[in-house]
Amino acid sequence: MRVLVVEDEPKMAALLRRGIEGQGYAVDVAENGVDALWSASEIAYDVVVLDAMIPAPDGFQVCRTMREREIWTPVLMLTARDAIDDRVNGLDAGADDYLTKPFAFSELFARLRALGRRTPTTRPPVLSVGDLVLDPAQRSVHRGTTSIDLSPTEFALTEYLMRHAGQARSRAQIVENVWDFAFDVNSNVVDVYIRYLREKLDRPFNAETIVTIRGVGYMIRDAGAGEGASTGSV
Repeated sequence: MRVLVVEDEPKMAALLRRGIEGQGYAVDVAENGVDALWSASEIAYDVVVLDAMIPAPDGFQVCRTMREREIWTPVLMLTARDAIDDRVNGLDAGADDYLTKPFAFSELFARLRALGRRTPTTRPPVLSVGDLVLDPAQRSVHRGTTSIDLSPTEFALTEYLMRHAGQARSRAQIVENVWDFAFDVNSNVVDVYIRYLREKLDRPFNAETIVTIRGVGYMIRDAGAGEGASTGSV
């Protein structure tokens, strides 16, 4: 796997290079946004580790420009500030994941492995389940002509369920793929976010897209499909 590290602080860049190379990956380093965009455009990387606060253009703009140029390499955004706005801005710019400094290298490596397993080669396809449409590249969700505003976590959960439309997903599978290792599998976080999605995706439209599969977990399906899944509120 080949990784591009974008970091302007020399000591941190060297630390990241050594650590990632120690996992058997090839690593290139860019010190600013201009070099990062050139490297991402010219070389097929498996993952880009992108610091948010680099010399202009900053990491958010680099990520946004990559997506505008249809460069779909997975991006792991690094930020020194544990602020919701920074994480949201990164995800809205097209980043696939984020990590707040300081971080454990074990967590960095796990996130790199997860992103490397799903490396795209083309623009992510638009997903649709009935009249519910999700565009991963534009990070937009619509039901019919109505735009639906989702938080980053709600968007990730919706995308995961839509990629497995018609298939029951257990809570453990959802936690592993949406929250990665950040939450205990026994937490009720999945049930809470399923309730959030039903309030935004289904109830305003008198639809039943998200269904409960008793004893298993959840599934998303065409609201008009009429499948015999057992529904229920959480």
